[in-house]
Amino acid sequence: MSGPVEFLRRPEFEKPVLIVSWTVDNAGLSESVTSYLNRKLANEPFCRIDPADFHQFQGVSIRDDVIDFPESTFSSGPRKDLVVFRSSAPRFDWHSFLNAMLDVAQDYCHATEIYAIGGMVSLVPHTSPRELLATFSTPEMRESLSSQNMSVTWNYETPPGQRPTLNSFLIWEAERRNIPAATLWVPIPFYLAPGGDPKSQLRVLEFFNTKLNLCMGFDDLDHEIRRQNRAITSARKESQEIDAYITKIEQGETISTEDSQKLVFMIGKALANLPR
Repeated sequence: MSGPVEFLRRPEFEKPVLIVSWTVDNAGLSESVTSYLNRKLANEPFCRIDPADFHQFQGVSIRDDVIDFPESTFSSGPRKDLVVFRSSAPRFDWHSFLNAMLDVAQDYCHATEIYAIGGMVSLVPHTSPRELLATFSTPEMRESLSSQNMSVTWNYETPPGQRPTLNSFLIWEAERRNIPAATLWVPIPFYLAPGGDPKSQLRVLEFFNTKLNLCMGFDDLDHEIRRQNRAITSARKESQEIDAYITKIEQGETISTEDSQKLVFMIGKALANLPR
């Protein structure tokens, strides 16, 4: 295998599932899910895609005071049925990038299915259960997952004038290669999106835990969810304004753009110094 792909080691696999995440995503959902999987399953990088042909390097981006270089890395661990791909979204030539990724997935890993992850900013309240929505490359894959406690009849259309998402391109390219593929979406409360939503993260991880029989416990995420809920409950008690906004959302009402921005700011402030 040539081109932009570089192998660091060559593990063996047994019909693995490939899970894909991008570093830029609503509430950091996909990145947080794959980071959790890599940590819990002791995954290590085994292959990378050289970013030179897919990113511009006139400058660097900084995230959390750390220089953020683009990376595209395949990781695996003791389990031979799972591969995790974490990547910066390519800036150029999506077609070539996705085909380089799928070359590794198909020709080396012999992946049987591909799952991408995406977060959707939504008007759902934080007190509601997180729903798992999915789009599929084939009707057969949709049918096989219809019993997995997710919405399999959800339809999505790219808004007029906008480019389809990178995940949509991934699904199309996988379909061309006859690799079953799906994108998993979770609607995330808009006022939690800037800081992350552990409840959405847990929803996706529970799906993989069941499907792949990973036997993972989630006490740490349960703890994060309780901490976040306590902080928001406290903020509602201290601020009638916050409580009024969230109550409207819980009742299915809409709030103005100005009020939405105020709620994002106030909840962000309440969560900023959350004690552990």
